[in-house]
Amino acid sequence: MSDFRQTTGGAHARLTGVIDDFEQCYRAVTSRDTRFDGWFFTGVTSTHIYCRPSCPAITPKRGNVRFYPTAASAQQAGFRACMRCRPDASPGSPEWDMRADVAARAMKLIADGIVDREGVAGLARQLGFSARQIQRLLVAEVGTGPLALARAQRAQTARILMETTELPVAHVAFAAGFSSVRQFNDTIREVFAMTPSDLRRKSQGRGGEGGAGSIQLRLPYRAPLDAESLFGFLAFRAVPGVESYLDGTYVRSLDLPHGEGIVELTPGDGCVRSTFYLQDLRDLTAAVARCRRLLDLDADPVAVDETLSLDPLLRRQVRRSPGKRMPGAVDGMELAVRGVIGQQISVAGARTVTAQLVRAAGRPLVNPRPTVTHLFPNAEEIATAGDAAFAMPGSRRRTLEALAAAITDGTVRINSGEDPVELEQRLLALPGIGPWTTAYISMRALGHPDAFMPTDLGVRRGIARLGHNDDLATVTRLAEKWRPWRAYAMAHLWSTPVEPEGEANAA
Repeated sequence: MSDFRQTTGGAHARLTGVIDDFEQCYRAVTSRDTRFDGWFFTGVTSTHIYCRPSCPAITPKRGNVRFYPTAASAQQAGFRACMRCRPDASPGSPEWDMRADVAARAMKLIADGIVDREGVAGLARQLGFSARQIQRLLVAEVGTGPLALARAQRAQTARILMETTELPVAHVAFAAGFSSVRQFNDTIREVFAMTPSDLRRKSQGRGGEGGAGSIQLRLPYRAPLDAESLFGFLAFRAVPGVESYLDGTYVRSLDLPHGEGIVELTPGDGCVRSTFYLQDLRDLTAAVARCRRLLDLDADPVAVDETLSLDPLLRRQVRRSPGKRMPGAVDGMELAVRGVIGQQISVAGARTVTAQLVRAAGRPLVNPRPTVTHLFPNAEEIATAGDAAFAMPGSRRRTLEALAAAITDGTVRINSGEDPVELEQRLLALPGIGPWTTAYISMRALGHPDAFMPTDLGVRRGIARLGHNDDLATVTRLAEKWRPWRAYAMAHLWSTPVEPEGEANAA
């Protein structure tokens, strides 16, 4: 099925308003292959329902099928969501992971809820374009504009809240981002062909709230998933006070647009089980999006593994650990700070230094848990922190202060909507930040799948253990075979065969 993946997007093509390669899409629907959920959506004209490719219902007749790149474009064409396969709950399209152009960055920002918080004007401002330009671009790329994309996302959030909580309808409406209960009711009827009350009554397996502001969700992913290495990576770097890992569950605090939060993440079969404790339920959309980025859940592991397996150097590693993910970040500024702290020191040393920074400058949580008590300090808090916050060399302290000042005054923004090349240039202008740090930030904070650090100690050790010279020229030459997935190749090299101590892992 790799030819289908090449046809529908990824590194090889861009999606249009309606998927054009009918035969390839229909073949995926006929086979009910879960790997392609989220790549496209199937609209059935005889029922006016849209589904994910793996929907277990009877395969529709060819003449009754239309294909769409997003749930929003299917909704705009008059289709309502299938209540059997829940297409709105599919993993996100890996195309946006692959690409770093304006459309891809816009899709990531919309997933984070920026349109609900700041409107289309705020989205356009973040991207450096006019609202009209963003509208035209997204319509050309995905068949609909930012308002429709945000509306589809609000509908999904509302369905989740209706099915997993006992919140009153009015509370659900505003928590999901709707401006009125009437708008909420109209959207639910249009998208799901039932009233909000019907949606709640027909839901099965409702988890209920685990406490005030608590939501339990399943975060789907494309198989395979090397959960052991993914959660091991996070556990090994967990900063006391902000993160913890116990009995297979990773817990961390979240600094969200409307308040604080804590999330518990546990790998499961076909999903990551999550529990969100949110101060403000309006933050659910952003919290889910950031956790999906942290765990790289929208990746296409089959495409990654196919490419890396072509190189004999990595073939055994890929077969040993299929579905390797590149951990991302819940906050770009936090990742950048941890990257700077981790330069040239061990993981244990970086944890100690970062924990001291958190204790000195981080905000205590209003509703802490036994192992998670603080938010990671933001840029202003780092910029104004006293000497006790910086148990590190003076040069690194100055780098952190310069980074914090640049973020505070808006010179540098580190989020999924940034262009990797432009961000790299801005970061390199700061004292003490070099190519290794910028590549690390691009890889984890922006989710850039082809970011690569040829001088990284962990990469060089991994290549040496596989029997090759680890000089810069050799590493650079070998890495050309791994495009466009060099970040994932590094994840394999870092774990061959033991976890190395070095600057690659200290962050």
